[in-house]
Amino acid sequence: MEEEKDHEYKKRFIYILLGPVIFALSALLLKDALTLRGAQAVGTAFWLIFWWITRPVHITVTGIMPVVVNAIFNIVPMASVTAQYASDSIILIFGSTLICLPWAACGLDRRVALKALSLIGPSMKSQITVWLLASIVLSMALPNVMVCALFTPIAVAMLSAAGYDDIPNCAPAIPILLAIGWGVSLGGSGTPLGGAMNLVAISYLEEFTGHEFMYIDWVVRVLPYLVIAAAVLLISMLLMPMKVKRLDGTKEYFVESYRELGPMKRDEKICSVLFIVAMLAAFTRPLYADILPGLAPAYVYLTLGCLCFFITASDKGFLLKWETAQKGMMWGMMILFAGGMALGKLINDSGATARIADIVSNLALDGGLLTVVVLVIFTRMISEVTNGTTAAAVSVPIVFGFTSELGLNPIPYWFITTLAYNAEFLLPLSVRAIPVAYGLDANKMLKYGTPMTIISMVVVVIFGYAALKLWPMFGELPYLIN
Repeated sequence: MEEEKDHEYKKRFIYILLGPVIFALSALLLKDALTLRGAQAVGTAFWLIFWWITRPVHITVTGIMPVVVNAIFNIVPMASVTAQYASDSIILIFGSTLICLPWAACGLDRRVALKALSLIGPSMKSQITVWLLASIVLSMALPNVMVCALFTPIAVAMLSAAGYDDIPNCAPAIPILLAIGWGVSLGGSGTPLGGAMNLVAISYLEEFTGHEFMYIDWVVRVLPYLVIAAAVLLISMLLMPMKVKRLDGTKEYFVESYRELGPMKRDEKICSVLFIVAMLAAFTRPLYADILPGLAPAYVYLTLGCLCFFITASDKGFLLKWETAQKGMMWGMMILFAGGMALGKLINDSGATARIADIVSNLALDGGLLTVVVLVIFTRMISEVTNGTTAAAVSVPIVFGFTSELGLNPIPYWFITTLAYNAEFLLPLSVRAIPVAYGLDANKMLKYGTPMTIISMVVVVIFGYAALKLWPMFGELPYLIN
């Protein structure tokens, strides 16, 4: 045991040292192609990606490193970097979390999940279908981390009720837990609210265009892809080999669990109203943007989230207390998200993006099929080995750079990029770590995830290229048309 600890300590120490070494080598070898500051920014990206993969320190710590590196090397003005840690996107995450935190105390989260799952049947195909589709649908409206963290323990409890207590060696647990992990990952593409990675992409788009992005424009253009991708994923999962064909008693488990909750309580109704109002306000923003220009979705969620501190709950306390908010707030996720934004800022403002765009423009890429293929593979590789937030922070500025260099409309390529990073299947990183933490074998995720990744990329390429060529609205935003 002591030898194993020493080995782990030495390996962690080596990984920690390799981060700065990778940064130094990148700065040295790339300075002629990207300028010194650009090479330092890209070196920072390589450093962070390496640490995100090997994890010698917590990923949240890695999210702070852009500030540390910039403080030492003065790559770009510090104010532009630190501003990412208090951006509108961070406020949106903070506000939406405030709205959802009371759900656990009043039981609304469990009610929503059990209601969706009460439709489930005993066959494994029915299990896969409901778990996958429920994960996709709920993660369109809620952060995918929250949906995965809610569904996974319920799935484990259901398996236990069916007589399967040993999750690591439980055959039916594999497709069910994979359906949750993969479903929330894909479902996050459905709306900007599906995950922090989408807010990163939107933040860059708004900075690039100088216009506020309307969430409804995302849904209209991405929903057709989501329907197709969900159907392909479901069919692929149903074709997976299944040692267990039925899970008898599971439907009864969900129905009985839902019945035990009783009628919807006052606090649950209040939480539901707040959430529905926030969602409606976010997607109907074009209707009141001129009247209330400052009330962007981030501040709608923040305002309604703060109301939870003032609304009296049924126990005569408040619906949400600061102690609960402080404990339940996803501080680490917000820092990680902001770190990805700060990294993108380093790459963009250092001039690295422009230099990379010059290099790309000299390749045999003209904005056609090959460009789409390269863009999808590049973005997906980053998302699979790190997370969607990192992939968005690295790839979106490059998309704007090379499309500007080639004189192309950046909007369709921006949408294709969002589709590419919004599906992760291979490794127990990011949201996919949750099912693994509950017992899913990481090797099984890699085994079944490999063909799913290839299939998913093919779907993105085909849909993206077809939309680029055949669907004019895919590349147009009404407020950007002169």
